[in-house]
Formats: sequence, structure tokens, C-alpha cells
Amino acid sequence: MTENYLSDLNEVQRQAVEQTEGPVMIVAGAGSGKTRVLTYRVVHLVQKGVDPFNILALTFTNKAAKEMRNRIEKIAGTDARNLWMGTFHSIFARILRYEAARINYPNNFTIYDSEDSKSLIKTIIKEEGLNPDIYKAGGVLSQISLAKNNFVTVSEYISNPEIQANDIANGKPKIGLLYELYVKRCFASGAMDFDDLLLKTYQLFNDNADILNKYQQKFKYVMVDEYQDTNHIQYLIIRKLAAANRNICVVGDDAQSIYAFRGANIKNILNFEKDYPELKVYKLEQNYRSTKNIVEAASDVIKKNKYQINKQIWTDNEEGNKIKVFKAQTDNEEGSFVSQSIYEEKMQARNSNSDFVILYRTNYQSRAFEESLRRLNLPYRIVGGVSFYQRKEIKDILAYFRLAINPRDEEAFKRVINYPARGIGDTTVNKILLVSKEEGLSLWDIVQTPELFGFDSRVRKALADWSDMIKLFSLETETKPASDAAMEIAKRSGILKHLFEDKTIEGINRYENVQELLGAVKEFTERTDVEDKHLGVFMQDVSLLTDADQKDDDDDKITLMTIHQAKGLEFPYVYIVGLEENLFPSQMSMQSREDLEEERRLFYVALTRARQKVFLSFAMQRFRWGSMVHSEASRFIDEINPKFLDYQVKSAKKDHEPVGTGTYTSPKPVRPTPPPVNYQPSADFAPEDVSGLQPGMEVEHNRFGKGKVVNVEGKGDDKKALIVFGEIGEKQILIKYAKMKILN
Repeated sequence: MTENYLSDLNEVQRQAVEQTEGPVMIVAGAGSGKTRVLTYRVVHLVQKGVDPFNILALTFTNKAAKEMRNRIEKIAGTDARNLWMGTFHSIFARILRYEAARINYPNNFTIYDSEDSKSLIKTIIKEEGLNPDIYKAGGVLSQISLAKNNFVTVSEYISNPEIQANDIANGKPKIGLLYELYVKRCFASGAMDFDDLLLKTYQLFNDNADILNKYQQKFKYVMVDEYQDTNHIQYLIIRKLAAANRNICVVGDDAQSIYAFRGANIKNILNFEKDYPELKVYKLEQNYRSTKNIVEAASDVIKKNKYQINKQIWTDNEEGNKIKVFKAQTDNEEGSFVSQSIYEEKMQARNSNSDFVILYRTNYQSRAFEESLRRLNLPYRIVGGVSFYQRKEIKDILAYFRLAINPRDEEAFKRVINYPARGIGDTTVNKILLVSKEEGLSLWDIVQTPELFGFDSRVRKALADWSDMIKLFSLETETKPASDAAMEIAKRSGILKHLFEDKTIEGINRYENVQELLGAVKEFTERTDVEDKHLGVFMQDVSLLTDADQKDDDDDKITLMTIHQAKGLEFPYVYIVGLEENLFPSQMSMQSREDLEEERRLFYVALTRARQKVFLSFAMQRFRWGSMVHSEASRFIDEINPKFLDYQVKSAKKDHEPVGTGTYTSPKPVRPTPPPVNYQPSADFAPEDVSGLQPGMEVEHNRFGKGKVVNVEGKGDDKKALIVFGEIGEKQILIKYAKMKILN
């Protein structure tokens, strides 16, 4: 073990590490070395003789847990592998598997993600003959989730007159019934959703004093990262686990609490001392990440919040550049400015594309930046698209893995019983679903004995062959390492062959994605920190991945993402765009001080992602909700002392007067913006429904003229077309609002 690890810490960091006994709160400002303090605190406990098996460290992403574990191993050795370290959901899932019998669940229960849950709710809505336009699956799931997180059981929901009156007033009197049926179907399928992993852990501890005592004695030291992001159930579980020993250490920053929409409660960190009057508080106030200008500008903003822990963030770093502010006339001009600015910065300092990030409040804002970046041939990636594990081909093969582990998994069953096609059509599947509802049997029970339910001989054989295959897969998962079982399932299910035979570009990509998944299973099997190498353990890891845990794109690309997705990241150059009233801060945040303060914390998080330079931009006009709306600069810009700002103008025109005061410089455009096209539509032009637009079609646009469709992507209201027009080149157009006609 390295003995001088404490010498790497500043004085306050060291005090926080050495205070191992009793309740401790570490208020860790942005860029203050929080991960190092957490890591060394665990190392210090182990050095003092604490058994790693007795340390529980809870994080919000598997990525954070893995990074910390690797750092700890380098200092403390392989004993660190015995730590109970991971996300709330992964640790609680582990406990629930050990104690499943106490809550009448199988220990091989499936974990449903939100898509599985929505699919099940859609099925129930259809079976009950309810209108799916009124009972939207996503909305129903949100209400069920809210009920669970507030400890409202099905019986309480149905019997509560206030809840029922509210549902009736909203035209959805059957929400309680859907909640009841959803819970029953999850239980029958041996499945839990993400909310259940928290709720059932709480119920397990609350209803079983012996189980609670067992884990209180086991976890003599409890540490919680990002404590400001915990919700009410997480708070209650942590308090129960720490009640016996009171050796609890929470680490977080109230100024970075930005997940209230997910249920996070900032009061958990603001009021922590009320639960632990003997609390010792350590404030990590030195920022090692950003320049003085950035740190002081961020401090200017956050001090406007009323509800916060008092602290003074400072840095010894260089003063750095002022923050540039650009006022655009339109969102397209804003996109052009940002792209040109990135191009200039990149050329002048020979930076990598990956040094730059564009942060926005909502996903739809990416359009203008995508178009401008493409025009300058600057490669980019958008974070928050379809993640690897949500792609259809991956979900399909994972459904087979899930069935091999738990054949009663209804959602996996429905997904792949006839994929690849094996003669079990929709008529047969609908009959199985009907029999299941009428007889109270699982779908798996029915395919075991299809002769009892009037299926013809051809269907009986197809069902028997399929169920025999799943039984074989179950045997494979029990007796073989995960990689061997996964490869056998991929081959025998027919998925690999089916995808290999599709020689289109999309088909080749899907085949390569499945090979990538099989490679991930192989990597899992070869990991030295995992004792149980069975497929079920791999599947638990996969089902609990967060957005931040998805595989990194190693290509050198500019990053576009929402600010919420940027939490915990840092970049040399940060562009914060769309800084307008009713966009950022959001219109939805104007209802209360609490909501507005959360928006201000979000802006603080955005500013503190930057190491070297920050750029702010806003547009006076923006295309929103199908029309052009007028905007004004965000109040957050005015909350920064002007001495930290450098206002930019794009031209000498009077209508480009910037807000506020400051030093004005005019950035040199990389290339001139093409003049607007004054296209006159043909005499017989009339806009038509173009929702069926396909690549290769020729179209006429009322403003851009005639063009050819290159690509179509997205679904529903988000469907976009990339079209090359003769006069102005490429344009990405939102199909819902396009005024076009198809020419061929």
C-alpha cells in the first residue's frame, strides 16, 4: 500500500478523509477534487483496518463507481474488490436478489426499463379497451412512478377520494385500475421496474427487522456520492442503514442539485444536520478546474439563490479570458456564430474537436448547430440519442437472454416469440394473451401445454419447438460462462443468421452492433473483479446502466448535449446557447422561487464545466412550436458582473447592438453566410402532406426551391429530412412544419 497518499490532499481535503467516525458532510464545490477525497477516504478506512466488506459506497453512475474502485485498487490493492460499491439501483438489486424469498420474488427477477414498462402498460390499456390517446402509456407510467415514490400503494391509490377525484377531473378515472393490473403483471412475470428496486428495498428493511439489522451490522461505514441528487426513498433507506453505527459520510454540492424533475430533493442536503446534530462539515472550496474569470462569474450567479449552503469557491488558476457573449438575430445566425467561433478557436490553438462542447437547455435546439457544423465540415456527436442498449437489434437479443434467465418475463416473451419468424403470428400471440388473462396463467405456462387451449397441430409444434429452445438456453446460462451462453443463444435463436443475410447498410450496422454486444459479454467474462461469470450477472449490469455509462465515442468530435447530460463532465471550451427568457430559464420554472433557483443551479453547472473558455449566446428570434417567436436575453447573463464579460457583435449594423456594456470586438467570419434565397414557387405549387417522404424523392419547397431528399430520420413530430437544394445546398427540415410538395 502507498503510505504517502494523504500528501496529495490539501488541508481541508485531508481533514475530511481522516474524519472516519460519526456523521460527516463534505460540501464539494465544482472542480474541487471530490472524487479524490472519496477515493482516499475509502483507502484510509482500509488502512485503519476496516474490512472492505463492511464499507458501502453509493454512487449515481456505474462509471463513477468503476473509476473510484480502480483508483482505490491502485493504492490499497485487490482487497478493494470486496467493497460494496455501486449505484443505488445496482446495490439494492443485489440485496433484493439475496433476500428475494422474503418479498415473494424469484431471485432471478427481471429488471424492466422504461420501454418495457411502457410496452406492458400499452398492452393492458388495449386489453381493457381504453382509449390510448387519453391513456398515454408514458403519462400513466409517470403517475404510477409518482405513486410508488410517495409510498402510495395500489389499495391506497384506489381508496383515496382525493386521488380518485383528481383522476376523474383529468378524464382518466381508470389510472388506479391500470396501476393495479401493472403491478400484478410485473409480479406474475417476476419483474421489477426501477422504482421497485428502491421501493421494495425500503419495504424489505421496514417490514423485516432482522434483515435490516443484518445489513446495519454489515455496513459499518456508509458513504453517499452526489447526495444532493437523492430522492425521498433513497434518503429513508440511507437513514435506516446508518442508524446503528451513525458512521455516514455524504458528499455533494447543493449548487449542483438539478434533478428535481426526477424526484431529487435538495432539502436532503440542506437539512442533513437536523438528522445528525453531531455532524462535522467540511467545505471543499478550492476549484482546480477553471480559470479565475469563470469561477468568479459562476459565483456571481449562484449567490443569487436564497436556498443554499454558504461557501466561497476560489481558485489559484490563471485569470483567463473573459466570457464572450453573442447576440444573434435568429437561431440560425446563432448556430452560424457558434460554429464559426469553434472553427477559429480550433485553428488558432490547434485544438481537437473533442475539446469543444455546445450545451443547450432542450434537445430540439441542436438543429441550427448541426446544420452550421456540417457546412463547415466539423464532425460532431449528439449525446442523448438512441443509446446502444436501446437499439432494436440489441433489445431483441437481450430479450432472448432475459427469457433464458427468467422464462416468465412477459415483455421479452412478446418481443421475440416470432423473431426471427417461426410461424407464430399475431393471431396466435393474441390468443395466448387472451388465454393468459382469462385463465390467470403466465404466457410461459400456456406455451408449455398448448394442446390444452385449442391450438392447431402446426401452431402446437411451433410453440413446442420454441419453448424447448428457451429451456435449452436456460440450461446454457446455468452451466456455461456468459460469453459461451450468449454466443449459443445468438446462433440458435437465428438472430445472427437473420442479420447477416441483410446486406443493406442498415443491416450490416445491426449485425455489427450484435457482434459488439457479444464482445461486451466476452469482456465481462474476462473481468477479474467479477466472481460470478454467468449471463444473469451480466444482464443485471446492463439493465442498470445509466446514460452516463454508455460506451464512449472515441472519435474526435465536437459534443452537443443538454446541460443535464453534462453533469460531472468537463471541457476546455464550453458554449452555452439559447440564453433567453422562457427558454433558459425555462418558462416552466417561473411558477416558484424553488423552480427558478433550480434553473440558476443548472446555469451554474453549465459554467463550471469549462476549464479555459466560456461562450454565451442568445437569439432575438427563434423558431418554436411551428412559428417564429421574439425573445429577450436571459436574466442569468445580467447576473454576471460585466467585468467578466466580453460582448461580441457580428456586424456594424445598429440592429446588432449587444446587451449590457463591455468591450466589443468583431469576430472574423470563416466564410460569408450565403444571401437569403428569394425563390418564387411554381404557379401550381400547393403544400401537401409529406409525412411519407423517402430518400431519393424530389421535392419543391416554398422558400428553398427544388431539391432532392438525401436522408430521413426520427419519428412523429421529430421526423426530419436532409434535402439538397440547387440554390442553397443542404438543409435539414422538420417535416411536420415543412411547406413542400413531392414532385415524383
